[in-house]
Amino acid sequence: MAGEIPPAQPPPGVPGPRPAGSRPPLLWRWRRNPLRRRTDRLRTWLALGLVLGVLVTAPAAMFTVGDAAHRHYRSVAAHEAASRDQRPAVLVRDAPRHPEPGSDEARHARYPVEVRFTGPDGTSRTGRTDVEPGRAAGSTVLVWVDPAGGITGPPLSTEQLRSRTMGWAILAFLGVVLSGLAAHGVAGLVLWRRDLAAWDAAWAATAPRWSRFP
Repeated sequence: MAGEIPPAQPPPGVPGPRPAGSRPPLLWRWRRNPLRRRTDRLRTWLALGLVLGVLVTAPAAMFTVGDAAHRHYRSVAAHEAASRDQRPAVLVRDAPRHPEPGSDEARHARYPVEVRFTGPDGTSRTGRTDVEPGRAAGSTVLVWVDPAGGITGPPLSTEQLRSRTMGWAILAFLGVVLSGLAAHGVAGLVLWRRDLAAWDAAWAATAPRWSRFP
């Protein structure tokens, strides 16, 4: 139709708009284009640096923290094994009976019962320990006793030492990863606010020229 204004076309060398629903080109911030800002390139370098930093730092932190935890808990286990010992203790009263005798739950259930035992200093002491259901008063069980004469748990086992070491190592690994994600989020927020400020400044300079009438 005569007099119809043709649709706006992008200048030479500038790609046209992408179809609706299409994804942006891979690594578009690395490619030269008129719409790429310095902050886009900075975001890309920052993300790459953080990824490489996490890949290097996370395993190192995991090994360092895991090794320190292993040495600590190994020392704790050695101290507990040297300072604690098992002693016979006699039940003062009957242990409660399980509602379902003979069941799997009954075999794993334990009830706290008062017992009497001889402490490291040779004096008679009383305390509470967990025993199987249905134990009669006067029955003998073995309890772990600390140097102060109190009933305590057994020394750390090899499995407990291994699981605690792995727990600290995994926490160190996750800490580095989460720190990297947090740093990326904070830096992205700072750059986003910088972009907003730049857009406001550009619009403040451009808007008066757009609002003029011939």
